[in-house]
Amino acid sequence: MLRYIMPVVVALVWAGIFSFVPEPHRRRINAVLIGGAGAAYISGGSFGLGELAFTAVVSAVAYLGLRSWTFIGVGWLLHTGWDILHHRRGAPLIPSLPDSSFGCAICDPVIALWCFTGGRSPRELLQWWRGWRRAEGVPGLAPDIG
Repeated sequence: MLRYIMPVVVALVWAGIFSFVPEPHRRRINAVLIGGAGAAYISGGSFGLGELAFTAVVSAVAYLGLRSWTFIGVGWLLHTGWDILHHRRGAPLIPSLPDSSFGCAICDPVIALWCFTGGRSPRELLQWWRGWRRAEGVPGLAPDIG
């Protein structure tokens, strides 16, 4: 069970820690990190030149992520797919941890979801959620009184 829960916890801790970094630095640091994550499997070479091609694609996406949270989220989803391929091939990210690619494949989409919301802090996420629910006219939500 921990094999499924811990990667989600890691992703939530990731988002929580980065929430303390002010914008636009938060976005820029995350763009650089997804660029690095794209190169994480190169040393294993499990997919030969495919590893280099993948790194090139993720590097381009990371560059676009310097200005857009959406591209950072796309980068994490691309990395999720790469994690799945490596897990199925039996070539984990960390050779001494056979489930490392599996855990990464669970962690990365959670980080991507956070990125798709604009990489907001918990307080900003709550405000965003409340604003979205009001805009959608969700029943049971009291209108603003002020």
